Amino acid sequence: MFELFAQADSSLARSEGGLGIGLTLVRKLTELHGGSVTAASEGPNKGSEFTIRLPLAAESPTKSSESEENDSPAVSPKSLVLIVDDNQDTARGTARLLKVLGHEVAVAYDGLSAIEVARELRPDVVLLDIGLPGMDGYEVAEVLRKDSCCEDIILIAPSGYGQEEDRRRCREAGFDHHLVKPIDYDLLISLFSKPTPPAASHVG
Repeated sequence: MFELFAQADSSLARSEGGLGIGLTLVRKLTELHGGSVTAASEGPNKGSEFTIRLPLAAESPTKSSESEENDSPAVSPKSLVLIVDDNQDTARGTARLLKVLGHEVAVAYDGLSAIEVARELRPDVVLLDIGLPGMDGYEVAEVLRKDSCCEDIILIAPSGYGQEEDRRRCREAGFDHHLVKPIDYDLLISLFSKPTPPAASHVG
């Protein structure tokens, strides 16, 4: 139930509504603070109990320890992320997750709109779905890589296909990372913290 988009009602109607991202956000936020979350229920119509466990907060640093903290690596700046996906529910759900984590997010639902938004906003990261109608993700990536405003962006390709041929096409189109759907969101988030993308890293 803590997986993204998981819902108890698996029918096409899904009459209860909801995107199935709420508990995923709870888990992510809890884990970011070093904690854990569990759920328990005796069955239908008997209610549910959710337990969140968090570590005790550390004491405020003393003056003697402040200099040591200043020597620690700086936290990576938050990114401006452009999400491009024709599935609006998926795009909005991913956007909400990234916003909760502190990133600025813009969304586009087709290739041409993605190019316009990228030129206007100059994002740090573009999460670009391959299977777009009309102008697919490969074509969009090639256009962005040739545009002076987008030469240094991190291009991430979510794809339902993970064969070597698919990875090769991603590399040739200019993607830095290739992620097989369903996306491992922990892995996706970790990619944002890299100051410069490794050459064509393909995972999943």
